[in-house]
Amino acid sequence: MAWVPLESNSEVMTKFLYKLGVPKKWAIVDVYSFDSDLLAIIPRPVLAVMLLYPVPAKTEKTEEGKEEEEVKDSKSDAPDSIYHMKQCISNACGTIALLHSVANNLDVIQLEDGFLKTFLEQTKGLSYAERGERLENAQEIIDTHMESAQEGQTEAPTEDMEVYHHFVAFVHKDGSLYELDGRKPIPINHGPTTPETLLDDAARVCKEYMERDPTEVRFTAIALTASE
Repeated sequence: MAWVPLESNSEVMTKFLYKLGVPKKWAIVDVYSFDSDLLAIIPRPVLAVMLLYPVPAKTEKTEEGKEEEEVKDSKSDAPDSIYHMKQCISNACGTIALLHSVANNLDVIQLEDGFLKTFLEQTKGLSYAERGERLENAQEIIDTHMESAQEGQTEAPTEDMEVYHHFVAFVHKDGSLYELDGRKPIPINHGPTTPETLLDDAARVCKEYMERDPTEVRFTAIALTASE
């Protein structure tokens, strides 16, 4: 199964969240730089940071395989309260990063009654893989994704086109910074953080991603924050 990918466009993604029932007091904003001066102007509170990064086709299999083994060998210390979902659908990483960002902040985001609130309630007690399988049949979320995927500034690619970029989300849970990736079986703990330092701590990890290939410039970062 494949979806048309969601464009990394803060306006499109904000509208998408509103259609899912996220109140208008929250929005997606662009993170233009990880320099502290520019991070300081981002509206607070910051609930999640999402990074879109290129996955080089030639190295993807070896790097992903290596990371996958490392993740499998490590025991997850993530609390049961963290909501982590498997990506079973090609090109769905943008939507899954947004779902990870919202689902792990329901203590502050008062979702409106609707299909996303129902979906999260129904999948709360399920496993990582079961949640991903349920998304494959969540028709209202699929329809909303497809509608939003056509709203970007660039022409939407076809469903079967290979996309060499991938979204991950960073959230705070129980005093730790977790990276949530639908392609990895467990959340990755990147060390201590707080709701106040989440943006700076996530920026540090994003910079580490960028340092893997200093010649690569196709990185995009966005954040789920209070509306300006």
